[in-house]
Amino acid sequence: MDDRTDLFTIGQLARRTGLSVRTIRFWSDLDLLPPTGRSPGGYRLYDAAAVARLELLRSLRELGIGLDDVRRIVDRQSTVRDVAQAHVRALDAEIRTLRLRRAVLRSVTRRGSTTEELRIMNDLARLSARERQRIIDDFVAEVFDGVDVDLGAGLAQAMRALPADLPDEPTDEEVDAWLELAELVADPDFRRRVREMAVAGSADATAPPPEPMPSVEPARAALAAGIDPASPEARAVLDEMVDPTLTPDQRRAMADGIAAFTDRRVERYWQLIGVLNRREPFPPAVPAVEWLVAALRAAH
Repeated sequence: MDDRTDLFTIGQLARRTGLSVRTIRFWSDLDLLPPTGRSPGGYRLYDAAAVARLELLRSLRELGIGLDDVRRIVDRQSTVRDVAQAHVRALDAEIRTLRLRRAVLRSVTRRGSTTEELRIMNDLARLSARERQRIIDDFVAEVFDGVDVDLGAGLAQAMRALPADLPDEPTDEEVDAWLELAELVADPDFRRRVREMAVAGSADATAPPPEPMPSVEPARAALAAGIDPASPEARAVLDEMVDPTLTPDQRRAMADGIAAFTDRRVERYWQLIGVLNRREPFPPAVPAVEWLVAALRAAH
């Protein structure tokens, strides 16, 4: 038999297509390329339709499509379009992962990270968007467990505001923000502190209205000027910020109420969420609030 006949052996198919005999035989054994018939000597024979099917098999495999999907296509259980769309989605996900890993490696280079930091960064980079969101959801669920639903819902939802996925081209700042955020929400002390604030907020909802929080700008200016919160200069600033007629006990009560909801790490959480959502950065307010609290407690 030769190439002028209507039927071809595996060897002849290999010569016509450039595929190896081993590959053609493998696909035939999987019944992806069933023989048209057999020669008197028992060799598998293939017709022109089989040649076309073989070319399709090769094209699909070169696109990276798996054998199960190839089988569905050649058996016409799925269209090439449907399978191609699925593979585009898979390739897009793989590309995002590779870009994220590249960004992580850039961050490692810039930061001079240790081996342990590199391991953590690589582990986080491998997480899917859903897995990354689950880390935040688990944190929020633990913090707000048992807290009044109506009171905690808004804050809980805001604390879950992690973007669905990191950008295709994340900046070093965004990579660093995600790494720091993941480390922060895994810290038991941080979780405990946020829960204290959530519980305190729930309890305060049924208490008498507290004194309104004054603007922190005077405190920010005093802090920048290096004014000691226990000094007479601080007392003058404080009298501009709060009612000068408040008693020492009232001032201490105000200080305690403000301190209950003041934490640098919680503010940092919101800053990191802002970075990941590409919001405009805001200057930290907690240092100025801490100055105000110290001044209130020092006032006699």
